[in-house]
Amino acid sequence: MPIYEYLCSSGHHYERAEGFDAPAQQTCPTCGSHSRRQISLPAVIFKGSGFYSTDNRKGAAGDDGAGSSISADHGDSQKSGSDSKAEAATAD
Repeated sequence: MPIYEYLCSSGHHYERAEGFDAPAQQTCPTCGSHSRRQISLPAVIFKGSGFYSTDNRKGAAGDDGAGSSISADHGDSQKSGSDSKAEAATAD
């Protein structure tokens, strides 16, 4: 059963574990006035190896190794292309 938060017209705040089909308006257990269900954030915890907090957070902030290897590979392909053009020009 989910836990719902309620706020009465007098300002009392309370929580109650109720089923999904419970009415949105209840009576306050403190003062007996009408109270309405409040919108609240769900308690969701993502666990497992496929989520950011367990895979990339450690070492990713200070580690630039992946970015530099990509740019180094890209730079090598440009250099090899210009080298082959220079070799072709000398061969002619």
